[in-house]
Order: sequence, then structure tokens, then C-alpha cells
Amino acid sequence: MNYSLLINNLTNPTLLFFVLGIIATVLKSDLEIPASTSKFISLYLLFSIGFKGGQELAHSGLNSEILLTLGLCIAMATIVPLYSFYILKRKLSVQNAGAIAATFGSVSAVTFVTATLFLENLKVPFGGHMVAAMALMEAPAIIIGVMLMRSYSAEKAKTGFKDIVHESLTNGSVIMITGSLVIGIISDVKGAEGIKPFTTDIFKGFLAIFLLEMGMVAARRFKAFKNYGLFVSIFAIVVPICNGLLAIAATHFFDIAPGNRLLLAILASSASYIAVPAAMKQAAPDADPGLYVPMALGVTFPFNITIGMPLYWILIQNF
Repeated sequence: MNYSLLINNLTNPTLLFFVLGIIATVLKSDLEIPASTSKFISLYLLFSIGFKGGQELAHSGLNSEILLTLGLCIAMATIVPLYSFYILKRKLSVQNAGAIAATFGSVSAVTFVTATLFLENLKVPFGGHMVAAMALMEAPAIIIGVMLMRSYSAEKAKTGFKDIVHESLTNGSVIMITGSLVIGIISDVKGAEGIKPFTTDIFKGFLAIFLLEMGMVAARRFKAFKNYGLFVSIFAIVVPICNGLLAIAATHFFDIAPGNRLLLAILASSASYIAVPAAMKQAAPDADPGLYVPMALGVTFPFNITIGMPLYWILIQNF
């Protein structure tokens, strides 16, 4: 196995900025990214990856691999929150179990973006339809998580099913990624070239700054998360690994390109810390964001971008 992939990934400049953010927080530095700047960068990343994905999807068209991949992604977004909920319900409240299940059934756009850069550095091609796959995996997990909460809660949630669906589909990150994808599909090539410096050339720099802030946020929230004990820490690593391995095993039996297999594994193993928390504020106000946000951002996210990606790629290449 080529373990140099792991070393190369750990020394990637964008990931080192994530580590810098953690170090700055541990040292109690006054380093800070303004909230408005952070929000702009997160929207920019979603816009850029969505638009580029739409352009690639427009050029490639639909085929059996694309339809199969999209189907597998929807299946994963449905299965993961279901089994996660029943594992979590043994140790946690119904509200927290449902929120965490939705978190781990949904996806992290930044983890996906980092994985695309990982493949680009290896010069491995991947399909633009994977952006569509990412967008499709956001809403189902949120809806299933809330439905499970409502089914097992003594007090039925006040939020109606229509409101839950609306909140899931109109969440800012979902709107940005799907809207950019559609615009990328219908835009002409000449017009797309005109904004290429904005969508491509400065992308890695903005991602590095965003990961710097994510490192600081993860370090701050991880302290509150410690109160919940070892169970949630183990869950935040073991379950994503199982999801990633399940995706790799499923795609092994189909004619899916290696780059797309890695992205599907990363989508399956990632956890949402943007879309789900926004939806849970309305749908599950009793769920503790000091639990499910640090699990996704403080444990699963750094594991995936440092160890998970090269590990899954080694498995795809060797088995």
C-alpha cells in the first residue's frame, strides 16, 4: 500500500491551515476570522464547486454510471440516518439521537471540496455529477432524522412535515449548491470562461482561509463536547468509517470510475455541520447543538480530511 499518500495529504497547505486554527485556539490567540467574511467564503465555496460541477455535468450528459451513482447516494442518505438513530437511541435522548442521525446521514460540502482537491493533486478525473449527488444527499437525511424523532418522542414535534421539507430544501447551503449547479448546466461555455478566474484560480486560497476558521471553531466546540463521554467520540469515527467502507464495497460491483468512488465514499462518511444545524434549530429545538456540531466538526471532519481520504483511496486502488 502507498502510505506516502497519507503523508502527502497531511502536508497539504490547506489542511495545515486547519491545524494552525486549532493551534491558535489552544494557545488562546486573538486570531479571528470575521463572521461576515466566513459566511462569504462558505457561500463562495458552494457557488464555485456547484458551478464547476454543473459545467462538467452539462458536457458529460446522463449515462448509466451517473444514474447509478445518484441512486446509490440517495440510498446512503436514507440508510445511514436509520441505523444511526437506533444505535444512538440506546445511549442518548430521542431528540439528540435524531439530530445526530440526520447529521451523519447528511454531507459536508467542505469535506467534499477537499476531496476534489485531493483527486486533482493526484491527477485523477472525477465527474461533475458528483456535485449533484452531494446536493441530493442533504435533504433526505434531515427529513428521516426528524421523522424518527417525531415517531419516538412522547411529545410530538410542533413543526409540521411540510415545514421540515421546506426547511431542508430551502436551507441556504442547499439553495446555493443546487442553484449554482443548475446555472452551471445552462450557462454557455464562453460565459463560463469569463468567470473562471473567480471560480477556479482563487479557490484553494479561499478554502485555506475557511479551513483556518474551521480549525478554530472545532477546537472551541470540542471542549463542550467532552462532557458526553467516550461513546459519542467512538461513534463519530467508527460510523463514518463503516459508511465509507460500505460505499466502497457497493461501488466495487459496478462500473464506476475510481475518482467517483472516492467522492461517494467521502460523501457517505462525512457529516453536516452547516445545513443540519440550521434545520435542527426549527425542527428539533431540544436537541443539543453542543453535541452534534462538535461530533461532525471536531471529530469526523478532521479525521476524514487527514486520514479518511488517503485510507479510502488506498482501499479503492488495492482491493
